[in-house]
Amino acid sequence: MPTLTDPVAQLREAGLRVTRPRLAVIEALGRHPHADVDSIADAARAELGTVSTQAIYDVLKAFTSVGLVRRIEPAGSPARFELRVGDNHHHVVCRSCGAIADVDCAHGSAPCLTASDDHGFSIDEAEVTYWGICPDCSASTTTTVRQIPEGTP
Repeated sequence: MPTLTDPVAQLREAGLRVTRPRLAVIEALGRHPHADVDSIADAARAELGTVSTQAIYDVLKAFTSVGLVRRIEPAGSPARFELRVGDNHHHVVCRSCGAIADVDCAHGSAPCLTASDDHGFSIDEAEVTYWGICPDCSASTTTTVRQIPEGTP
């Protein structure tokens, strides 16, 4: 998980004005990677008192536009945002609770950006999503093994 040593410097280096909502959002993402907009808004409101949901969307759009934040959209899930950008990492998603974790690329570089047929596209990103059941959900789920009587086809 990326560390926020100086969010003010990060905003300035990205060419963004430093505002309280932007600081609240970047700090919320530092504490809660893969957060959705509602979670980010709740964290920002806890710090600022009031901030509109539209303001959160605007901040996230600005962050995404300058490459400060990455937006991911696992199937069946609202958009999630993270500070880990610029590397070739992927995600694993729990089918039960929706938990998301980062997975480093097994190759270490971006081989998945070399498509077998790019159809003329200029490819700049590839998303790999692994799906499964997280350890917490696995521990709380009892597995029932269905017994089949002998001699049944």
